[in-house]
Amino acid sequence: MEVILTNDVDKLGDKNDLVKVKPGYGRNYLIPQGLAIVANDSNKRAWEDMKRQDARREDKLMKELQSVVGKLQAATVKVGAKAGTNEKLFGTVTSLQLADAIKKQLNIPIDRKKIQMPEEVKTLGAFVAVVDLHKDLKVELNFEVFAE
Repeated sequence: MEVILTNDVDKLGDKNDLVKVKPGYGRNYLIPQGLAIVANDSNKRAWEDMKRQDARREDKLMKELQSVVGKLQAATVKVGAKAGTNEKLFGTVTSLQLADAIKKQLNIPIDRKKIQMPEEVKTLGAFVAVVDLHKDLKVELNFEVFAE
């Protein structure tokens, strides 16, 4: 059975993907939950039109994201944290703190779930995080933890 996904489904596909699934999975789970629609002729035609529109929208979005990538690569974000005398933090620096610092310093709103910290940040110093701006676009962000 072929279905067109209306939302991202883990381990199956992204929104607007045409995928083959077992009939029971499609009829009993995906379609009733609103995660997919049946891929009949009329839905396939509408899907083709939607893909063309999405491609145009995607090109425009990528151009906008290129400027964001330039800002993120050029900047070093400073994150304040409470630390002891031996430069060890009381706790860790989280992706939420980093997202707030990016918003304040660079005026770029980034979802904290899109920030991947390479290791737990428990000391003062310079670190690198990966920001997933788009499914095809990831950028490394330099950030520095300083004592407040």
